[in-house]
Parts: sequence; structure tokens; C-alpha cells
Amino acid sequence: MKLQSYEGAKMMITLNHWDLIFSAGLVFLLAAVSLALKLGLASRLMVGAFRTTLQLGLLGFSVKFIFAQEGFGWIVLISSVMLLAAGREVLARQKRPFKGPLGYALGTGSMMISSFFVALFALYFLIEAKPWYQPQYAIPLLGILLGNTMNGISLGLDRLTSLSWEKRFEIEGRLLLGQSAKQSILLIKQEAFRIGLTPIVNTMAAAGLVSLPGLMTGQILAGGEPFEAAKYQIMIIFLIVAGTGFGILFALQLASAKLFDERMRLRLDRLKT
Repeated sequence: MKLQSYEGAKMMITLNHWDLIFSAGLVFLLAAVSLALKLGLASRLMVGAFRTTLQLGLLGFSVKFIFAQEGFGWIVLISSVMLLAAGREVLARQKRPFKGPLGYALGTGSMMISSFFVALFALYFLIEAKPWYQPQYAIPLLGILLGNTMNGISLGLDRLTSLSWEKRFEIEGRLLLGQSAKQSILLIKQEAFRIGLTPIVNTMAAAGLVSLPGLMTGQILAGGEPFEAAKYQIMIIFLIVAGTGFGILFALQLASAKLFDERMRLRLDRLKT
């Protein structure tokens, strides 16, 4: 295992309950403004704030127990729960998802292939934790990858299905002119991939210049050595880009194939309307 020390590390400043309450007050204020302006976001903001507090609070209480469990089976269980929850979020964020189990399987399967592969590569070859599935490294890394891949895949799939619905007559016209199913939807797939990957590309462009990424910020606030935090952040961003990009590619490839039948007919009846 690679170990680093920092002689100049400072004690971390702890937060009390009032600090969290006052910060939550800003969210409540935003929700009130949304309600007054009839923007339709007040309930989503409140629910999101509640879920964030509950989920992270429970994680904070249980993380010591989780990190103490070093059995491979335990890691598989936690990873599966995270993956299934992320799959549900991908499905919920699409306006026109596929009907039935297929809609859930597309996002979940793509995340599993991309995020798990990238996480395994990082744990085994880069971080070199002993054992490689050590919870202290495996769980946070997989969580970061799943969170970002989830966002990219949900954006990509939503764009693919929405544009396919909006441009259904154009797609069918291309099919009538002799184009294959792959050719008729190629431009839509390219647009969906661009939309899905845009957030993380923007993150790369702004990192260190406009924004200080979360992992690096956390390590610095905890008293870590800044340059070591920067190296970890660079690695994490590269892993996120790879995991998100490959995840979107897998999802779009599978989804676009399911939009057509074996006779190359556009099957939008497979989408929820």
C-alpha cells in the first residue's frame, strides 16, 4: 500500500449542528423563492435536502463499521446496493425511458460494466491497496464513479429517447431512403453522447482555475498536504471521465439497438410516453 505523511498537517475544524442548520437555511430560502416565483422546484429542493441529510448522516454513523469489514462478500453486497440505487436514479431522470425491466437494465448494466471495471483498475494498479478491495478505498472510489457515471448515462439516454421521439418522422424517412437503423440514428447518438459527457468535460476545464474539486477540498480541509490532494484529484477526474464516457457509450449502443426491431423498424412503442 502507498503511504504518505505530511508533517505540516493541521487539526481539522469540526462543525456543530447549528452550522448545518444555518447552511440548510440557504436551501430553504431558495425553496421559498422558488415557491413565490412558481418555478415548481420548491418540493424537489426540500426532498433533496432531506435525502442528503438522511443519507449522508446515516453514512457518517455507519462508515466506521463499514470500513472495519474487510470480507470480499461484504464489499460485493455494499457495491450491489449502490449500483441498484444508482440504476433507479438513472431511470427516474428520463422523460421517456424504456418500458419494463429493459429501462432499468440499460442504465444499471452500463454503469456496472464501466464503473466496476475502472474502479477495479484503479484499486489494483494505481492505488495498490492491500487487499485491493479494502473498504476504505473501494467504497468511496466506486461511489464517486457511480455518481458521475449515473449523471452522464441518465443525460445521454434521456437525450437519445427524447430526440428519437421528436425526430421520429425524420428517422423513418431515412429508413425509407435505404439507410440502416444504425445510420438513421447516428446523429442523434452523437448528440446524446455529447450532452452526457459535457458536465465532466466542463469539470476538467474548470478544475483548479474556476473551481476546487470536492475530493481535493475535503483533503485540504482535513489538514492533508495540498499537492498530494491535487494528485489524488487528478487521478479521480481521469477515472471519472473514462468511467462516464464508456458508460454512456455502452448505454447508447444498447438503447439505440432496442429502438429498432429485427426488420429495422423504429419501435417507439417500447418507450413510455
